[in-house]
Amino acid sequence: MLKRTPLFESHRQCNAKLVDFSGWEMPLHYGSQLEEHHAVRRDAGMFDVSHMLAVDVLGAHAKDFLLQLLANSVARLSRPGKALYSCMLNAQGGIIDDLIAYYVADGVYRLVVNAGTADKDLEWISRRRDSAALKVDVVARRDLAMIAVQGPKAREKFWQAKPALRKDSENLSSFSAEPAADWLIARTGYTGEDGFEITLPAGQAEGLWESLLAAGVKPAGLGARDTLRLEAGMNLYGQDMDESVTPIESGLQWTVDLSGVRDFVGRDAISELQPARKLAGLVLRERGVLRAHQKVHTAHGAGEITSGTFSPTLGLSIAFARLPVAVGLGEEVSVEVRGRNLVARTVKYPFVRHGQSLIDDQLA
Repeated sequence: MLKRTPLFESHRQCNAKLVDFSGWEMPLHYGSQLEEHHAVRRDAGMFDVSHMLAVDVLGAHAKDFLLQLLANSVARLSRPGKALYSCMLNAQGGIIDDLIAYYVADGVYRLVVNAGTADKDLEWISRRRDSAALKVDVVARRDLAMIAVQGPKAREKFWQAKPALRKDSENLSSFSAEPAADWLIARTGYTGEDGFEITLPAGQAEGLWESLLAAGVKPAGLGARDTLRLEAGMNLYGQDMDESVTPIESGLQWTVDLSGVRDFVGRDAISELQPARKLAGLVLRERGVLRAHQKVHTAHGAGEITSGTFSPTLGLSIAFARLPVAVGLGEEVSVEVRGRNLVARTVKYPFVRHGQSLIDDQLA
């Protein structure tokens, strides 16, 4: 039986088309994926992300443990409220999951992990904790819900819905969070737009959802979330990365902190890696749509698309592709699309941020 978030009935009331996503019954769209995409780019949209799991890491040795567990360094989190994006690696440097780590208070950190990997992540984290013999508690917060409010007007509409929380969240910088009673308000997201991700007790989620609806925030489903994140140049676990590839091969080398002598899981493998592949952006130069698993042919060998879609903001098809490292920016490649070889060009991603194209000069 599929799992359901605390907002399941709210989705039904909004006429959502519900689908199986990593074992959860989640909204694909509420009538028009295109309208939901544009609402986030131009105004404000909200997503139920309660299927993702918050994991609290607690105790005097919590920081020391996370310094061993994550490829990025939580030592960079200089004050409570700051957050960072990181991969959690196996000994071979493969990506077990990508996540956000929040420094909530001394001895209190929160990880937010993906729904499809949550059980595997918990087992891995607990096993690493036990082998490190550190006094750390690992608590899966299944009592919480999460709502992401995203778009150029997202913050103002959140404050319209919850004016009492404006003082707590108005001065948040990007990738920072602020506790507000038993809520955690974070200025983070997965769309390339401004906004908040709010973690709150599950029993209060419907109330926040209704307040946001009344403030004019449009519900958005998994379909729009996927086109938005790809335009924004953000990887999706299970498509653009998994345990078979490293952050270096996935465009995530910036999340690996090799400074100093910190001994994190996977460091040795990453340090010795001479990658043959990399993740590149593609733009299709002909009529058609790029999709995952399509073959890519280059002057330096073959590759494969990991994620592809039609970009509503740009009006053309874009993709991530894992290609030979020798392929440069601006090179023309061919992609097998429904039995035809179509021309595409490699570009630097992200493709879109804050509603604006970042690739126009690369296509001139």
